[in-house]
Amino acid sequence: MSTATLTPNRSRDVQLAEIGTNTLILRSRTWERLKFEVEYSRQKGTTANSYLIQADKKVLIDPPGESFTEIFLAQLAQQLDLTTLDYIVLGHVNPNRRATLKVLLSLAPQVTLICSRAAANALKTAFPEWESRIQAVRSEDTLDLGQGHLLSFISVPTPHWVDGLCTYDSATKILYTDKFFGAHICEDALFDEDWKALDAERRYYFDCLHAPQAKQVETALDKLAIFAAKSYAPAHGPVVRYSLSRFTYDYRQWCQGQKSQELSVALLYASAYGNTAILAQAIAQGLIENGINVESINCELADAAEITRVVEACDGLIIGSPTLGGHAPTQIQTALGIVLASGAKTKLAGVFGSYGWSGEAIDLIESKLKDANYGLGFETIRVRFSPTPYVLQQCQDAGATFAQNLKKTKKLRTSRLVATEAQVDRTEQAVGRIIGSLCVVTTHDGDNHKGILTSWVSQATFNPPGIMIAIAQEQNADLMRHPGDKFVLNILKEGRNVRRYFSRHSSLGENPFANLPTQTAENGCLILNEALAYLECTVQNQLECGDRYLIYAVVNSGEVLENDGFTAIQHRKSGSQY
Repeated sequence: MSTATLTPNRSRDVQLAEIGTNTLILRSRTWERLKFEVEYSRQKGTTANSYLIQADKKVLIDPPGESFTEIFLAQLAQQLDLTTLDYIVLGHVNPNRRATLKVLLSLAPQVTLICSRAAANALKTAFPEWESRIQAVRSEDTLDLGQGHLLSFISVPTPHWVDGLCTYDSATKILYTDKFFGAHICEDALFDEDWKALDAERRYYFDCLHAPQAKQVETALDKLAIFAAKSYAPAHGPVVRYSLSRFTYDYRQWCQGQKSQELSVALLYASAYGNTAILAQAIAQGLIENGINVESINCELADAAEITRVVEACDGLIIGSPTLGGHAPTQIQTALGIVLASGAKTKLAGVFGSYGWSGEAIDLIESKLKDANYGLGFETIRVRFSPTPYVLQQCQDAGATFAQNLKKTKKLRTSRLVATEAQVDRTEQAVGRIIGSLCVVTTHDGDNHKGILTSWVSQATFNPPGIMIAIAQEQNADLMRHPGDKFVLNILKEGRNVRRYFSRHSSLGENPFANLPTQTAENGCLILNEALAYLECTVQNQLECGDRYLIYAVVNSGEVLENDGFTAIQHRKSGSQY
């Protein structure tokens, strides 16, 4: 086992230690920045953690990428005869890991690869000769290694890792979390004893990788919560043993914090070879650092309904695409169609993408958005082949620029809206000072009696006595909208709570007359005995005006039911509502 004290600029190595019964960790370590992606930019090194369980069956979990292939396989071969390895469990698959797998499977041809269905499809496409060696698993599937080691698999797809898979070992109560609960830091410490010192690295790791997919992370946390884990074994950084509850709480709080941001941006992308996804991650980081909630949508994974929901709910949207055969992938074309059909053209937009020999997809998206009068929040980003550190910094800066422009646009729109609403509010408040008598209009169709609450009633004529009523179109007043229709106008008495039976908030399907004493008028409609007075009326004319029907009716007869009462009055402060 590696126990030597580490020194600055030490070369890459593999740290080996036991973390549970029959369970070893192999930490492939580098003290320098491993890659140029944003997640590594704090430059504190990293570890690529792999795990070996040797029970009756032997399983390797998450071999590292090609940066560590040679030294990792050398260390692994010292722990077991590679021809006795039964399984390799993959938390996710990417080109780096495939490079290690290719070498490892040549040394261990008997191995079965266990992964999610999405990962299985990717591996079969890349290595069709492996098809018989690949076993796709789903949530609730298990694998018995013997000696109490029963592995349970949990599918945890996210936009960044559509093939995500976590694994729980019931014998050691270790939850192998792959990309969750990690940090890019390389130290002597195997576990998180000094977990408070890890806070900044953990938060930065979360912001880079998981903040743009907070919704899916919350779903994953719910799935993982059912397991009684005592340790988290992540793909990067120390094993989580001493701060498990706190770290889990932090993840939930960070997810909530993302969703509670005032402004949100939908980041829609597809990535053929991973380059566009790397650009998306850098742009997202620039947005997040400037207080924007980012909802990242991998269009290869999302359906049309989810894309529509995100596009309609966001304040701004950014679309990223590779160019394949001179075109955007079908999934991006679908997403663009949804944006153009359902997105408000006042939203700020952005475009980015990677390409090999052309870049038509990027130009297409940009031109379609401009033709639809979308404003762009940053200059369109076009990257040929793999992005460089300089390009990623440009992407991060573009995200920051988009955030600032979005805030300015929102502030300007809000200022205009406030000015408009102020004028509207003054008008509505003035109209709201018009008062009216609270009444219930009753109609009938055979034995089917209906009642409508209204205060929009006024006397219209003296000879013959007539009234005018305004009825909302949604009030289902078909039985009093045609000449000759009969109804009773029940004028309510102040101090009685008859109105509650006819309020729009009363229970659906409830008969309002069931708890009220009534009598039948000569025209067949109901008279409310608790009303102050009633009028039997016949419709003469009807006029459709805006959102109301104006009904003029002649009063055929009427009676005051209580001489010592006052008419109930509806007082309002706004003319925009009843």
